[in-house]
Amino acid sequence: MRTFETSAVVEDRNNIHLDHPIEKSISGKVHVIIVSEDNEITEDEWMLSAANNPAFDFLKDPKEDIYSLQDGKPWNNGN
Repeated sequence: MRTFETSAVVEDRNNIHLDHPIEKSISGKVHVIIVSEDNEITEDEWMLSAANNPAFDFLKDPKEDIYSLQDGKPWNNGN
């Protein structure tokens, strides 16, 4: 997999205009990740993105469930 980064403008919900051309050797299907520079991403948006990111699929394995509610001590932020 080859990765390139460039800035772009989303002209409407279906068109992305790249600020710089990409190599001619790139064709076919690509993955697009959009990071908005105009708006701050909300905590809910981050959580949804992390929950749907395949990079964290290994956490769905029951072998990863090594802690329970009985482990550790409650944290009260110094209060």
